[in-house]
Amino acid sequence: MSGAARGQVLTRLAEPFPNSHFVRIDLSEESVAYGRAQAAEREFFNVEFITRDLSDFDVTAPVEEYDFITTFDAVHDQGQPLKVLKGINRALKADGVYLMQDIKASTFPHNNIHHPIGPLLYTVSCMHCMTVSLAQGGEGLGAMWGEEKTRQYLTEAGFTSIKTNQFDHDIQNNWYVITK
Repeated sequence: MSGAARGQVLTRLAEPFPNSHFVRIDLSEESVAYGRAQAAEREFFNVEFITRDLSDFDVTAPVEEYDFITTFDAVHDQGQPLKVLKGINRALKADGVYLMQDIKASTFPHNNIHHPIGPLLYTVSCMHCMTVSLAQGGEGLGAMWGEEKTRQYLTEAGFTSIKTNQFDHDIQNNWYVITK
């Protein structure tokens, strides 16, 4: 999915976990091509890169195929974020785990007045995140969609256990550990 550092996360995982199979799906052909080239250069054959729009992932995702799914600062950029989350739920095995990193903020702007980097995040949200989504005919949630809406969407997608983790060294992100 978009937002995974052009596949660098997967190529870093491919070597220490050669018996695992990693799949990256991204809308950006350029990003996918970069990841494929990096994996080929390192001769990692356990990494697959797919260019794809996930707007219909709720009905096209494989059924209970993956043990572990991750997204990094990506769901809010999607044209159809709820459909993407429903697809992730569908693709996750019954005992699987979904790790979702997204921006630490409130859905309600007045609660973000004292956010240490709020102005920057709202700017990035308006200038990049929302426009990426809107260009796909999407909702345009943006990076500052907030924890309340994130939890709402995860629940609507069918997830029942959502744990939010925050780390002192990371003032920008929430790390959600999610299961069915």
